[in-house]
Amino acid sequence: MQNISIEEIGSKKFKLTYIDPLMDKAILSHFLHNYHNGVSKFYKEDATKILNNFVEYKIKNHTELKVEEALQYLLYEVENVPFPTPKNYTFKFIDLFAGVGGFRIAMQNNGGKCVYSSEWDKSAQITYRHNYGEIPFGDISLEETKKYIPDDFDILCAGFPCQPFSIAGNQKGFSDTRGTLFFDIEQIIEKHRPKVVFLENVKNFVSHDKGNTFKVVKEILENKLGYKLYHHVLNSMTHANIPQNRERIFMVAFDPKQVPNHQKFEFPKPIPLTKTIHDILEKKKVDDYFYYKKEHKYYPELIKGINSEDTVYQWRRVYVRENKSNVCPTLTANMGTGGHNVPIIKDKYGIRKLTPRETFSFQGYPDNFILPNISRGKLYKQAGNSVTLPLVERITKEILKVL
Repeated sequence: MQNISIEEIGSKKFKLTYIDPLMDKAILSHFLHNYHNGVSKFYKEDATKILNNFVEYKIKNHTELKVEEALQYLLYEVENVPFPTPKNYTFKFIDLFAGVGGFRIAMQNNGGKCVYSSEWDKSAQITYRHNYGEIPFGDISLEETKKYIPDDFDILCAGFPCQPFSIAGNQKGFSDTRGTLFFDIEQIIEKHRPKVVFLENVKNFVSHDKGNTFKVVKEILENKLGYKLYHHVLNSMTHANIPQNRERIFMVAFDPKQVPNHQKFEFPKPIPLTKTIHDILEKKKVDDYFYYKKEHKYYPELIKGINSEDTVYQWRRVYVRENKSNVCPTLTANMGTGGHNVPIIKDKYGIRKLTPRETFSFQGYPDNFILPNISRGKLYKQAGNSVTLPLVERITKEILKVL
């Protein structure tokens, strides 16, 4: 049996002249994920060209291969993953600024099918591919990336970056969002008109850029696009039974024409926090790499500030901060850089950093989520940038109640 993979098709050795290697892999993996349903038609033409060209390339290199054989090998590859696309789905969604797929798992667990994903970060694409068998499309600001979004889907998901929008004086009309990534979300909403827009951002999004950022987003969604926006700041430790003090703003916008009973939507209520950090932390001694040595220049400060095994501390460049709630402090994208916001615990073997697996667990990722062989710093960044899965699942359930 030949070893054929999407990586081989996207390699430098095999490169089409009209599409770049990353786009090859994205088109082909999206086609394969939707091979058994009508969504595949949006990718079929280019995917067929890619497969035909690949087979011709193999034949020129003295390898016997048929298109149907290649198709079957590749179908097996995208389906033999921890979180394959569900066969019996009740709604469709797209995953923008996808990261490592936090929205995707939460949606799939509620019966959703992802018909399009986009993420520009190369290391996040690797993690995404390992877990879903799909390579996300790249830069969503490019028209060639947007054109592959299928016409029909129910929910648009996006944990988009927070950028300042410029509002010029008392200028009438809508503020210009060009130059920001929300402009691309706006374009996609306007063209495809999903029933629901589901957005996530940092807690202070409402006050970002002196309130201008949220003002523009609300103005665009409600006044220009005609959606009804609901928003709320929720905490993972109070709304997801996850022992992490993580506050994020969630924005859910409904198209009133397609969802006339949208006013029945409610964000999930608080639930008891029954889990502790010990439900997540490794029970055994972890790799020596994660433990601070006595020779470390900050070791005296660590010894002085870290004395309990029942909470997660944070190293703040030159001092230790204790979390008084005995939970994990907010995980951040820069926690793996070594100087700031580094989560630290004390166990019976010493004082150490959290492992990448533990940081993903503090975001509610299941144990079978694959962490690929990439740098620890990139894995920490991916966990810090992600959403908390159980919280997104709970919000999704409330959305589905009104659909």
